[in-house]
Amino acid sequence: MVTATAITFIQRAVMQGIPLLYGSTGEIITEKSGNLNLGIPGIMYVGGISGVIGAFLYENSLDSVSDANGFLAVIIPLLCSVFGSLLMGLIYCFLTVTLRANQNVTGLAITTFGTGFGNFFGGSLIKLTGADVPSVALTTTSNFFRTTLPGAKTTGAFGQIFLSYGFLAYAAIIIAILCAIFLSKTRGGLHLRAVGENPATADAAGINVERSKYLATCIGSVIAGLGGLYYVMDYACGVWSNEGFGDRGWLAIALVIFAIWRPNLGIFGSILFGGLYIVYLFIPGLALRTQELFKMLPYIVTIIVLVMVSVRKKKEDQGPAALGLSYFREER
Repeated sequence: MVTATAITFIQRAVMQGIPLLYGSTGEIITEKSGNLNLGIPGIMYVGGISGVIGAFLYENSLDSVSDANGFLAVIIPLLCSVFGSLLMGLIYCFLTVTLRANQNVTGLAITTFGTGFGNFFGGSLIKLTGADVPSVALTTTSNFFRTTLPGAKTTGAFGQIFLSYGFLAYAAIIIAILCAIFLSKTRGGLHLRAVGENPATADAAGINVERSKYLATCIGSVIAGLGGLYYVMDYACGVWSNEGFGDRGWLAIALVIFAIWRPNLGIFGSILFGGLYIVYLFIPGLALRTQELFKMLPYIVTIIVLVMVSVRKKKEDQGPAALGLSYFREER
């Protein structure tokens, strides 16, 4: 029999891991094109605050809470999040693909900009609400995002473990599976992997390298941005507070290495990372400094996996050969 504590731990591990799954899936798609986007933390932040802005404007347009429409309450923040994260992806692509700027520097700049963007507009919304605490609560919208599947409360442990999450949690798993199928089973996935491995050869074969990089990076950015939206609307129950996202964006990038660039492995890795990240909460009597050490576990596991992959040197477990390198067609 599964104990109540074990059920709670699994639920929180899944909810903690879903933003990481969105971020890692988006980054895997991006890196398969040869683009190393270290701006994922900033893009997730922008995806979250863009959804918050949409939800805030919608809730404030209502005369009363009872007037809220479930479809509009979901679609408006969703579209705002998609638009915000897509714009960030386009900025990254313009700088690194069109202007051929250094990908590492550009990614870090995107992260810095995204965090500042989120904090600025988050702070502005907090001032507009006049709240006593430095946060914005969007409970009405969040309730629609957090609606669980039928049977979540009536099927015992099974329902609590598998049916008690909002639709964005299941969407993350479906997107990861579809991305894995796309990369390994389709012609488009083969072309994308070819661009990431050797863009010059892909170009010679008639594949539009620049278009592939733009599409992969922008789609990856949108997927990652949904992770920020999930965190705010589902995990945080609609409450936005500046700097509340923590280091989840960097954990998502670490998860890419742990999953050895396979979105389907990222599903299990995200739950593992989510569990490792919160396991200290379920160990009684831990000192504060010891709790911080436990938060390092996902990174330690990533380092171990990276060392193992490097030692084995299996081609299928390595990242794309041209990862992080700008492509100059004239040098082909």
